[in-house]
Amino acid sequence: MKIDSIQNGVVLDHITAGMALRVYKDLGLDKFDCSIAVLQNVKSNKMGKKDILKIDKSYDINLDVLGYIDPNITVSIIRDGQTVEKKKLALPQKLINIKKCKNPRCITSVETDIPHIFKLTDEENRVYRCIYCEADK
Repeated sequence: MKIDSIQNGVVLDHITAGMALRVYKDLGLDKFDCSIAVLQNVKSNKMGKKDILKIDKSYDINLDVLGYIDPNITVSIIRDGQTVEKKKLALPQKLINIKKCKNPRCITSVETDIPHIFKLTDEENRVYRCIYCEADK
């Protein structure tokens, strides 16, 4: 299989095997009018298997969404066929309008103009809590 290099865009590498389609959906890549390569179960010396996304378009990627899904993802920015920047991710301390609170009594369920904000309360177990009602996410 041959996947050409991209000239200007973003490469998401070291995605946990099987998670590429979730990343694709959560970033809204289905709405893009450009070439996107989804590589799944690629052999990796470091991870065994991994997924890769190659997006043939430059855009500002939401690093909080990526960090929430998989903090091990590496983001490479490509310009003129060369990697100009590499970003390592971490679990975000806050999630703003990435997920919705499931508590029906939460104020965000009633007031639609209030942002959905979750704070990281347990990094080891990846637990986020709503700042309004303290419900787990």
